[in-house]
Amino acid sequence: MKQKNLVLSKVLATIASIALIGSLFVPLWSIYLDAPQYPEGLSLQIWANKIAGDVDIINGLNHYIGMKTLHTDDFIEFTLLPYIIIFFAILFIISAWMFGKKMLYTSFSLFLLFGIVSMIDFWKWEYDYGHNLDPNAAIKVPGMAYQPPLIGFKQLLNFGAFSIPDVGGWLFIVAGLLILVAVLNEMGFLNKILKGKKAMVFIVSFSIFISSCAPSGSVPIQLNNDACSSCKMSIADGHFASEVITKKEEFISLTT
Repeated sequence: MKQKNLVLSKVLATIASIALIGSLFVPLWSIYLDAPQYPEGLSLQIWANKIAGDVDIINGLNHYIGMKTLHTDDFIEFTLLPYIIIFFAILFIISAWMFGKKMLYTSFSLFLLFGIVSMIDFWKWEYDYGHNLDPNAAIKVPGMAYQPPLIGFKQLLNFGAFSIPDVGGWLFIVAGLLILVAVLNEMGFLNKILKGKKAMVFIVSFSIFISSCAPSGSVPIQLNNDACSSCKMSIADGHFASEVITKKEEFISLTT
């Protein structure tokens, strides 16, 4: 049983490593903005090495309220992050295939710490971006801050901001869960709950399930353009709209 557990942990670590490498080629995070004057919406995509999307338009709008312009070169994170991702991808492989479970435990702890520090850094960037405003800006609203949401929805004046992990972010989550399962597997925790082959089936099924959880690419609802799939009425308010992806990966927009 120990040999089977070891092989399974190696496979899980390998898949996690591949997921991390894949995150280098897709956006990690996205912030979507919508407003009456932009019914098609605006998007800001954060990759491992750059900021992309409607950056120029967003910078132009933010100039009026005194927010700093966004430029990839202003963030050292975009220089370091690709190397950190590659480091963890290699570390997972080496830990599982060469050094055993103690190193695997250490790798998971470091990756968890990295995830926490990254989210804190992201929140701090959003806080500074939304609070440190130019006092000479054309538009001033006393007491108003424009910090985007870390995750979820937030109303900023007439703009609705929606922040969510993109494909690369979900790959990060998948990688972390796979390494967690590998750690629990090495600790024998799962085998104590589910005896023998049942534990192996559970672990394999779980790893396949979370590996397929990364979204295939959801499409933001375009206000005043998309229509409800049920009543066919135009969607004008994002607060009362949602999107469902069917098993056939068909997108269905709904209003409530």
